[in-house]
Parts: sequence; C-alpha cells; structure tokens
Amino acid sequence: MAVSVIHSHHLRVDGLSVSYPDRRVFSDLGFAVAPGQRLGLIGENGAGKSTLLRLMAGEFERADAAASVGLEATTSGRITRPLRTALLSQELPFGPDERIDAVLEAALAEVRAIERELDAAAAALADDSSGDRSVVAERYSAALDAAERADVWSAEARRDELLDGLGVGSLGLDRRVDELSGGQRSRFALAALLLSAPEALLLDEPTNHLDDAAAAFLEARLRAWRGPVVFASHDRAFLDGAATGLLDLDPGRAGALALAGARSAPGMQDAAPDRSLAAAGGTVFGGGFSEFLEVKAEERDRWRRQYDDEQEELRRLRIGFAETSRAVSHNAPISDRNKMAFGRRGDRVEQQVSRRVRNAQLRLETLEREQVRKPPAPLVFAGIPSGSHAFDEESGLLVQLSEIAVDGRLSLEALQVAPLTRLLVTGANGAGKSTLLNVLAGAQRVDRGIVHRRKGLRVQLLEQDVRFADPDASPRRLYERTLGERRAEQVPLGSLGLIAPRDESRPVGALSVGQQRRLALALVIARPPHVFLLDEPTNHLSLALATDLEEALGAYPGAVVIASHDRWLRRRWAGEELELAAGSAVPAVALR
Repeated sequence: MAVSVIHSHHLRVDGLSVSYPDRRVFSDLGFAVAPGQRLGLIGENGAGKSTLLRLMAGEFERADAAASVGLEATTSGRITRPLRTALLSQELPFGPDERIDAVLEAALAEVRAIERELDAAAAALADDSSGDRSVVAERYSAALDAAERADVWSAEARRDELLDGLGVGSLGLDRRVDELSGGQRSRFALAALLLSAPEALLLDEPTNHLDDAAAAFLEARLRAWRGPVVFASHDRAFLDGAATGLLDLDPGRAGALALAGARSAPGMQDAAPDRSLAAAGGTVFGGGFSEFLEVKAEERDRWRRQYDDEQEELRRLRIGFAETSRAVSHNAPISDRNKMAFGRRGDRVEQQVSRRVRNAQLRLETLEREQVRKPPAPLVFAGIPSGSHAFDEESGLLVQLSEIAVDGRLSLEALQVAPLTRLLVTGANGAGKSTLLNVLAGAQRVDRGIVHRRKGLRVQLLEQDVRFADPDASPRRLYERTLGERRAEQVPLGSLGLIAPRDESRPVGALSVGQQRRLALALVIARPPHVFLLDEPTNHLSLALATDLEEALGAYPGAVVIASHDRWLRRRWAGEELELAAGSAVPAVALR
C-alpha cells in the first residue's frame, strides 16, 4: 500500500482511497479531528468504518497485514495521527486463558515506561555531572510533558475508577478471561484501552455491551478527553451525546459525507448552523444525529428526483436527436422545378438542420457524461418469510422452566414461554441474560431444576458473537448448506434484504462483523423456528435495519425472547419484560 503516516497531535486523513479486490470502499477521503473533538463514523455494515479505523491505527502499514484482509496495493493516501494512538476493535485483543490483572497491567506498560523515563530524566537533571545541561533539561521537559499527557501519577486510581464506571469493578482481578461473559470481556477491553491513556482514541462500536450507566460513564469520559477521538457507532443516543461531528460513509452523490458537529470541542466557538450536506472535508451540520437522519433522507430524495429528471431529459433528447437526424437525410428526390430554388437556398437550410442535429447531439453527450449516478438501493429488511406457523395458543406452553439453576450464573423459580410470547430480558452485563437464552435453546444444561420443551419444538438462537467455521465459504453457499437447496430456492438469500447482492458471493471471512451478523440472522429467519431467541440483536446492525427487525419481530409467527440493553429498543418495547440481577428475576415473571 502507498499510505504515508505522519505524527502530530491531531488526527487527519488526506486523499485516502481504499479497495478490496472486488470493490472500492472509498475514494479520496479526507477529514481532520483536532484535540478535544469527537468524530462519529456512521454508515451501513460494510461501508468501511472498521477498515478506516484500522488504517488510522496503523494496523495495515505492513504489506502482509494488508494482504491478509485483501486490501489492494492501490490503497493510498496520507494519515496524520498522534504517536500514541490506540484502537478498540470489535475483536477482543486477549486470549481466553489470560488473567484480568495481567491484561490491565499490560495496558499500563507504556505508561510505566513513560514514568521510568521521567524518573531517569529527573535523576539526570539532579546530577551536575550528567553532561550538557541544555540537553538534560530538554530531555526532562519532554519526559514531563509525556507524563502529564499519560497521567502517570494516577494509574491505579484511574484503573479502579474505570472498572467501577464500566460496571466490572466487583468481578475481581484474578479471574481468567474465559470465566467472563462476552459483555464483561468487552468492558475489560475498553477499560484497558482507556487505562493506557493514549493521546488519540479510535473506538469501534464501544457501546455494544454497555448498559445505561456504563454508556453514560463512557460518554462523560470521551467528552472530557483532551485528545482527538474517532468512533464508529450505530447507537443514536450515544452519537447524540458524544459526537462533535459526523462522517457518513454511506455512498452519496459525492462519496462520503462529512458533517462538522453542532457541538464544538472545549474551547472552540460553536459552528454556525447549516443543514446542508457536502463532500468529505468540511461542510458544517448544525444539529444532532436525529436531525442528520432527516437531512440525509431529504438529500436522498433530492438525489432520486434529480436522477429521475435527468433520465427523462435523456429519453427526450435521444428521441429528438433521432427525429432530427432523420430530417437531415434527403431520401426524396428534388423535383425539377425546385432544383434551382434548392441551389439558391438549399445550402442554408441544410446548414440550419445540421446545426440543430449537432446541438442536440452536444446536449445529449454532455448530459450522458455529467448525469448523476443512480442512487444505490437501500438495504431494507424484507421481514419474516412465509412458510412457518406458530403453534395454536390453546395447544399449551412451548417451554417451561421450574426451579432451575446454573451455579453462579442463573437461578429462576419459573418461566413459561407460550406460542406467541413476546419477552424482553434486561439487566446489567453478567446478570444472566445470555445464560437464560442458552438454557431456553438447550445449549446450556442446568445444575438443578426442570426444563420442559414441547415435542417437535424448533428453537433457534441468534448469538452475540457470530463465528463461521468455513471463512472461505460465501454467504450463498452457507445459506444453501444450512437450509438445503430446495428451501434456499424457495426463499432466496437476496429476498430477505439482509445481504447485498454484491456480497452474496464474497468469502464470509471478508465480510464485516455486522454483515456476518446479518447472515446469521438470515440463516435463522429463512426457516422461522417456533421459538426465536435473540441475544443483543441490534448490536452491529445499522439503525435502519435494527428498526426494521424490531418491527418485523412484532408479527413473528412464533415466540420471541430478546436479551438486550439497547435503550431505543427498550423504550419501544410493547411486550412483557423480565429484569435479571445477579442471575435472579427482579421481580419474578411468569408468562401465561
């Protein structure tokens, strides 16, 4: 790749173009994030948010690293970033057998090194025989500046504050990573990143596993962060509260859309309101994320209208050009009495007709060359396919739990799932939500109690962490394997509106986390089970698709049980709720 890197106190991208072998992600992308500013990246799954963050973090600076994910050598541009820039990836950076205290101490390694350098520089400054005093003083000044930026004197206090604020302070530091839930592991990864006190933060979906209190804590931390921050998120509330600017990576008429924020960084004057959109690089947007969605919808409508108007004009020009061209051809012979007249006026008439033809051709060629491209069709979830029906309400319960317990994780007196149950399970990370779903799915055995399932019952679980055993297989192939060729023909993958046609033949390992989650969803709903279990279903999904999914689940032909911390989903939920705390119901709920 030909991406150059420069170190500075701000983040900046200039002329960045990124391609995979089968598609271009973005072209000539440019934006800047000053210290104290927080840029939110938004866009459909696969638009390039994670790729952009990893490029900014320097993960693909080696050719072998770029080749491993299929980035082409044509990827080019310039990236400016602070020397200490850290990335929170959706893929956790530690192994299952690592201990939490070791993970956190490793996060402090650079801070400890800065502290040691400060001590050494201070000792040299105090030693009169240590050489050139100006050089020694300059070394100490640089070490002190680095120590202040890394906040080396409060490392332990910050560690405890971060763990408590993210809701994992009571778990103990001597536990192994594999003893924690997926949400707890993600919180520890976030705590470790913030504890390392980098100058710049790059965060990929940081709120996916955070409850309300932890999300508010992170938002406050980011608002007080002195360095530049860039984060990708589908969490509308978090974007509204944390971002000072938005960069939309969904395709627009001029590529990516950059919107400088309504809320300026500390010490900066607020930007003037401007509800327009423009090419990446600097148009001010004077509103929050909710307003942005309205503006983007208006811009898309204008784009569609302009495209339709230009296509209609092209159609008229082509017809007019064809008719005018036919008028130029003199198929009929000139009569004898008109030959003299034609000799006097014919050249002038023919020139006028030819001029009209040339003008029509010029207008047609200009519009064909400069016409706006067709707006890409938005990916819209098509809903639950037909072919599956719920059990009759009078036929009894589908699943019944009685006095069940999974030691150290879950303890419930009773839970009943009827044919058309709609249950939302809430609670903090580690409260037992995922454990309960696994018990209902039959993937987790209970240590005590009774689990009764109706005979012939089909239960499917959409898990938080999606893993496909064959990363080289395409979504279409995996879909056919799972459903069988006959069912895959009856309900084509493309008909579900979850995977774009261009992605159906790509290796699943080359898809984004969100695209893989959508494929997992497609594998379930293509043959709807009697009981559909969803663990944090809106994680990794774009806001539009998350909304479509929620609406579709309301008419699902069976029982639906969702575990989620999503604030928007919870506010809109119309079914029953079960709150868990430390594995127990608060209060106990039994569905009838």
